[in-house]
Amino acid sequence: MTTQSHCTLSDTVLEHLTSQGLDALPELLRVLLNTAMEAERQQFLGASRYERTDERRGYANGYKPKTLTTRVGQLDLAIPQVRGGGFYPSALERGLRSERALTLALAEMYVQGVSTRKVAAITEQLCGVELTSMQVSRAAAQLDGVLEQWRTRPLPETRYVYLDARYEKVRQDGRVRDAAVLIATGVDTYGKRLVLGVSVALSEQEAHWRSFLQGLVERGMTGVQLVVSDAHAGLQQARRAVLGGVPWQRCQFHLQQNAGAYLPRQAMRAEVAADIRAIFTALNQHEATTLLAKTVQKYAQSAPKLSTWLETAIPEGLTVFGFPAAHRRLLRTTNGVERLNKELRRRTRVVGVFPNEAACLRLVSALVMEVSEEWETGRTYLTMDDNA
Repeated sequence: MTTQSHCTLSDTVLEHLTSQGLDALPELLRVLLNTAMEAERQQFLGASRYERTDERRGYANGYKPKTLTTRVGQLDLAIPQVRGGGFYPSALERGLRSERALTLALAEMYVQGVSTRKVAAITEQLCGVELTSMQVSRAAAQLDGVLEQWRTRPLPETRYVYLDARYEKVRQDGRVRDAAVLIATGVDTYGKRLVLGVSVALSEQEAHWRSFLQGLVERGMTGVQLVVSDAHAGLQQARRAVLGGVPWQRCQFHLQQNAGAYLPRQAMRAEVAADIRAIFTALNQHEATTLLAKTVQKYAQSAPKLSTWLETAIPEGLTVFGFPAAHRRLLRTTNGVERLNKELRRRTRVVGVFPNEAACLRLVSALVMEVSEEWETGRTYLTMDDNA
């Protein structure tokens, strides 16, 4: 590729990046592929356009239009032709294979908050364009505006709310610290799942949770009939302060795990797990309460600490019996949001340590925004029939 064409390509890419942001991806990919195919034809012919040379092996013969469907949309390409045939640009085939990598590289520049050097290396390698720190910052700021708008969007009436937290490594003042990523998902009155909100801070204490939950309420989260979460102390203090009148379902999966801390002998683990499972899968509240009383009595002598814990903790996992039978399976645990966190962990692992909280929030927001849009346009999660 000549210096002049490189500069033209660079100017075109930067113009689209600064003016259109992520919406420019289809046009950027079109420009990159067309430029690469044109350069390959010149190499095949052994001469540039209008160049006279003894090494010339043929002549250009215009372009053939081709519409290519990619993950970023349809691309209208101009396939270079050679008089007499015998030429087909391998750049097009490579472009198809690397299209995902190119899109990911451009998205990484906007989303991951990686160092300027890494961004420059990636874009230079894949696109032939080196971006400056100012250009990267401008692109990141543009995406931050979109993500902030999504994070502060008005919320619909929400029937059920799930709360959970996980941690990411974030650098602050030269030290690597654990930042809590708080996530709230929900089910609206139409039975659709959605991500209600996300927040990142260097603490999972009550103040962070309280501010997060208050933000959801201020954005219009009303009509909540049940909150599902684990028993984290900071979360519970905030929940009682902000959503104190809403019933709480303690995650049954976490309860099963917590029981292990009260076993006098590990040999009892399977038996205790089966007893707790029988309580959770009872047909109704009365049967569950009856089984719980029998289980508490069963371990009163052999495992008194376990017996006391069962009597106080297990009832927190039985709130679900007050809701439609068809909903209970999906209200018993926070497994849905845990699966979302697992997917986030898979995607954030490549970053390792985030340079700051803003970079972490940017990537997590972009990922959960994508997930939420898929949920909202996908199948119904729960049938909202009070007789269900």
